[in-house]
Amino acid sequence: MVITEIKELDKKRSKIYIDGEFAFVLYKRELRDYSIREGQELTETNYQDIIDVVLPKRCKLRAMNLLQKKDYTEKQLRDKLSEGLYPGDIIDDAIHYVKAYHYLDDERYARDYITYHMSIRSRNRIIQDLTGKGISKDIFMPIVEELYLEEDADVELEQIRKLLAKKHYDPEETDFKEKQKIMAFLMRRGFQMSDIRRAMDITD
Repeated sequence: MVITEIKELDKKRSKIYIDGEFAFVLYKRELRDYSIREGQELTETNYQDIIDVVLPKRCKLRAMNLLQKKDYTEKQLRDKLSEGLYPGDIIDDAIHYVKAYHYLDDERYARDYITYHMSIRSRNRIIQDLTGKGISKDIFMPIVEELYLEEDADVELEQIRKLLAKKHYDPEETDFKEKQKIMAFLMRRGFQMSDIRRAMDITD
């Protein structure tokens, strides 16, 4: 195995190419530790050490550091680790590691997200958000059903009424054109037309 190119990625890291193919990213210290230079042979022992020890350890630490700063879904964390150009199997191992210790938990993430946002966002909007974050509907839909079932009041109706109050909506004073604009605004927020009409006191 010959180091055919070392391409600087940033001030600390470089992309390493072996026999003309991209292999992995190493820090400058790691380049020194393994005496990696363009045109030099990379021993099988050093290659395996980088693949089996250096990269997995660094990827796990990166995952842990990211999760210490904020919560991620599995997809978000995978995407973030992919930005570091780690091989797919090493990312898989890092994901498995943090999940095993419950540092990464899509079900917990979904429950926290729904609990926090259900008073300010429509149910449909929350479902769209969680889908966009890469969480399976099999995980979050049972939580949506459970949490909305526990609510005594009609949550979405109250949300719509609060938004209408902010817009100083008066069913007697607002003309037809303005009502249409308000309805369109509320529909973009993910609210059901039936709830919008109830909150706006519109009857056929």
